[in-house]
Amino acid sequence: MTIAVLTVRLRLPSRTLKEKRTIVKSVVERLRNKFNASVAETDDLDSPGLATIAAAVISNQTHHANEQAQAIAAAIEDWRLDAEVLDVAIELM
Repeated sequence: MTIAVLTVRLRLPSRTLKEKRTIVKSVVERLRNKFNASVAETDDLDSPGLATIAAAVISNQTHHANEQAQAIAAAIEDWRLDAEVLDVAIELM
């Protein structure tokens, strides 16, 4: 069994935590629905202009877990045209 953990750091066009929460909640819900993955905001919680989103995928095959994590990263880049992706990290366990 392989666990893929994807961490994506974003720069957001939000000035307040309320604006940030709206953007992050939208991305998290869309990822959960499309990929059936565990997704949450994990860092930069008090910074209105930054967000770190993590997703976890479990699979019997390492290749499949890695593909899913890469697909999630690509979806984030495609969906949020107003957010700049600062960093993407995938860890396989």
